[in-house]
Amino acid sequence: MKEILIGKLLEYIRDNNPDILFALEAEDKLRLWLYSKADSVQPLWQQMETDKQPAYIIEETCLTELTRELRPSRYNYILNLLEQEFENDYTILAKSGVLQHEVVNMIGYCDSVFNDLKFSEENEDNHFIQYAICGAISEYLDSNRVNENVSNELQQSAET
Repeated sequence: MKEILIGKLLEYIRDNNPDILFALEAEDKLRLWLYSKADSVQPLWQQMETDKQPAYIIEETCLTELTRELRPSRYNYILNLLEQEFENDYTILAKSGVLQHEVVNMIGYCDSVFNDLKFSEENEDNHFIQYAICGAISEYLDSNRVNENVSNELQQSAET
């Protein structure tokens, strides 16, 4: 059961929290984190096995518990806002192959807004939060355009 839960948790963070996945990989702590999380629900799955619950119910219940603190996904939230509100930028980032990387960067950029507004499953549909995050995304995109223009101008002047 432990290995199944670890696999499902890894798949979950790969799809919903790549920012956490990248941070754990950078610190070489992914394996330790996955095993620690799986160990944390061991009493739950053992009790459910004792109660003769079907394996799929045990897996679903344990995965829900394992991912509780990872929801809602800031990655998916920003990705959806980017696609809906910044369609042109979304398309450019997707075509250039840096969409995931840039969304992970945007999570860091928007982190204080998420924290200050106490982003949670209960308020993820709040329009005020959506506007605040859209404002931060807009600032991020604008600052990258300025940096990109300066970089291109420096590159052009170096060529002449």
